[in-house]
Order: sequence, then C-alpha cells, then structure tokens
Amino acid sequence: MELLAKALQNDGYAILPAPAMEAWLKWSWSDWAQFSASWNDLGDDQYMADGGRYRRRRYAVFRATSSAIERAAHQPHFQAKVYNRLNGDLERWFEPVIPEIAGHPIVQTLIRRLTSLFKVLLQDREADPIWHVEMHQFRISADAGSMGHPTPEGIHRDGVDAAFVMLVRRDNVSSGVTQIYDAAGASLGSFTLSDPGDAVFLDDARVFHGVTPIAPLDPARSAIRDVLVITFTREASLLQHY
Repeated sequence: MELLAKALQNDGYAILPAPAMEAWLKWSWSDWAQFSASWNDLGDDQYMADGGRYRRRRYAVFRATSSAIERAAHQPHFQAKVYNRLNGDLERWFEPVIPEIAGHPIVQTLIRRLTSLFKVLLQDREADPIWHVEMHQFRISADAGSMGHPTPEGIHRDGVDAAFVMLVRRDNVSSGVTQIYDAAGASLGSFTLSDPGDAVFLDDARVFHGVTPIAPLDPARSAIRDVLVITFTREASLLQHY
C-alpha cells in the first residue's frame, strides 16, 4: 500500500503485475474462474458514435466509505463531452453487473482496498470521503477485417478522482498498449497489461491515458481483451465533474 501510494503521488500512476496484485489483495485464484467467466455474458454497447460493434460491457455503481460498501440503484453512465469526445454529454444505460459479480470477493476486496488507497490523492481534504464508485466490465474484440478500440475516445481523462484498470483476459491480441501522458501531452510511459491480474492505478486529475487498438495475432481467430475498470469520485466533488 505504501509503495503504491508513493508511486501515485510521485508519478500520477502505478503498475502492479498479477503476482503483486494477488499478494496485495490476498485473494485466491480459485475465485478467479467464476469472476472471469462473467465477461462471456456482457451486453452490446449500443452508444458507439463511431458505429463500432467491437465493445461489450456491464455497469454498476456503489457508494463506499472506509467502513461500508453499498450498491446503488442501477443508473445511466454519464461523462461530459470534455472528457469523452466520442460519446460524451449522453446518459448511457448499460446492462447491470450481475449480483454474483458485484458482490464477488475480488470486486468487494478491490473496492475496499482502493477506497483506502485513493485517499492519499486527496491530501487530507476529507478525512473519510464518501466515494461514488463506478464499475465497468469491458470486452473489446477484433477480427481480421476490423480492429477493436479499447479507448475509442482517444487519449483522455475520465473526469473522476482516480481510476483502476485490471486485465481479466487477453487472447490472440496484438498491441493493446497502455499509454500515459501528463497534462501538457508529454509521455510518462507505456506498457502492456499482459497477464490476468495485471493492473494500473491512475490519478485521473493529473494524468491522461489511452490504449492502442487491438488486432488478432492469428487472423483466423478473434482477438479478445477483457478488463475491469473501477473509478472513484468523491460525492462532494460530483457537481464539479458533471
């Protein structure tokens, strides 16, 4: 936790490979099969302004404090146009994350640990913030004739306080490189989430991020990239973002 917090404060982002994630969260890989299999049952994203059919997803919202995590009523996902040039300024209704996954030990442990970690970004502005937590299950696919775009809006911020991205599955994928930039557009680094459990933590107020398009290594098979994204916004600052 201390090393993660220091990296976030110094660099605006931090990377943890899967073995370190397992140690940090103290999860059991025996829980992984049910968790990862749920990505096989996501709904089509019907709101792609580029007309793409390469993205499937589910969505959930939680209210979290240091002592409790409560799932909120299902609601639309909204991003202002300034944060999402492609699909912004639109209430987007996605299929909800199923209860078994919203309450899954991996998800609940992640939210609990991230609630504590991301407090370091507030610089003591709030002793025990109430977090608006958004969970996204994404599947990006690509075929021989069409690429898949993990971040179709390009290099961007999400308009939240902090964000977490974890790879769940990567099969037959070429590229899919994560790129981090500062506010002036200078590159801070690039890397590939390669193994299930690899993760990146982002100070969304300070850094921009994007992922390069994916294509299949073997053109005879589809490429699949599954990720879990969890974002954190203080309830006290929601109006500033939206």
